[in-house]
Amino acid sequence: AGAGDELQGIKRGIIEMADAIVITKADGDNIQRAKLTKMEFTRALHMFPPKENGWSPEVLTCSAIEFKGLHEIWELIVTYCNTMKASGHFLNNRKRQNENWLIQYLEQELLSEFYRHPKTMELLPQLKNEVINGNSSPFLAAEKLLKALKSH
Repeated sequence: AGAGDELQGIKRGIIEMADAIVITKADGDNIQRAKLTKMEFTRALHMFPPKENGWSPEVLTCSAIEFKGLHEIWELIVTYCNTMKASGHFLNNRKRQNENWLIQYLEQELLSEFYRHPKTMELLPQLKNEVINGNSSPFLAAEKLLKALKSH
């Protein structure tokens, strides 16, 4: 329970997002472990519902030292890109990414502007104390800070 469950949830989320999984260092004493890991990931991927874009993630192994599997990885990347472009999913995904990047950048810059503004930095400690001591609501304090930010 606790952190272990949380870690499992994170792993599951990563696997759900993956378009491919590559098991590296599949050489020397690691070959059997790499094959077993590949089999486990392949089995795990079959438990997830099909992806919205219709792509079925593949699990590959490679060894950079022995130059094994690298060509197959590249071929899979090219196949994935071509398939997603042909279906329109690549462009749609790029549009969603651009929209998300716009919002993230905007939020980041607004927050930076807030913390660079002398009046908001002057008011912030006082308003925090008012909220902590129950003399102001968080919403009223935030409104005062936003008003100060807008008045420059």
